[in-house]
Amino acid sequence: MSAIKVLRKLFGFARVSRIVMGTACLGLASLALAADASPSDTAVRALLKTRLPKTQVSEVNCAKVRGICEITAGANLFYVDGSARYLIIGRIYDMQTRQDVTAARLLEMNPDMLVGAAASANAAATSGDARKAIATAAAESNTVPQSPRILSLAQLPKDGAIVWGNKAAPAVTVFSDFRCSYCRALSGVLRSMNVKVIERPISSLGSRDLSERVYCAPNQEAALHAVYAGNPVKASPACDTSGLDANEAFARKNGLNGTPVIVRADGSVLEGYRPKAFLESWLMEARP
Repeated sequence: MSAIKVLRKLFGFARVSRIVMGTACLGLASLALAADASPSDTAVRALLKTRLPKTQVSEVNCAKVRGICEITAGANLFYVDGSARYLIIGRIYDMQTRQDVTAARLLEMNPDMLVGAAASANAAATSGDARKAIATAAAESNTVPQSPRILSLAQLPKDGAIVWGNKAAPAVTVFSDFRCSYCRALSGVLRSMNVKVIERPISSLGSRDLSERVYCAPNQEAALHAVYAGNPVKASPACDTSGLDANEAFARKNGLNGTPVIVRADGSVLEGYRPKAFLESWLMEARP
């Protein structure tokens, strides 16, 4: 769903060309971030009742990002400046913590929501490619549903995989990035499940150095969990990392720009974090 469709759905506008969106919003956000005082949640809520009378606002948070208010309206998320004059639709990225602030909030609102695609824009932002980050964010709606997808892993070599969990249990393949917070959360969920995890690191967030440290470690599984826990992993003697190259080539070829990507034994794909109950049910649906 495009940003314009989201606007029409939220506010019933026949014409939305007067609303500032896209790259113009980045400039407005920059001005708002420069404000010294955070606007009042109550004041902004009152202004929204006047400016957007058809929108049922469920929550206003003006404390998260200085000068900008996060607005929750049902399953939708958008932003306004302190005067509620400028409406901003898109994603906010914290360049210091390398976190997609919008995706984190969407995950709080709905744990089953697709969030994996946010990592591709986050990667562009952290790499300094602001134009690509803006384009990626503009192409995504804050309420995009997931489309079913089947992916064959037959082209992948055995090398490049870090296998952990219950080796005798049903297998699930995960394309991950060790700097991805959703990958870390997913790892914790998978550790609590009776599954065999075939983890294939890809460096969508510039984590190739971490991938090599984990892959070349004497105990790959222990190193993997140490990295996700935020603990340092000592550099090991260099090893053959061509398997990691194969992972990244496969990801590029198949459009796996974000992480995590979860692939079931029958090739069914999930993009983004999912909670334990969802994953257990989804794994049981695998075709024989």
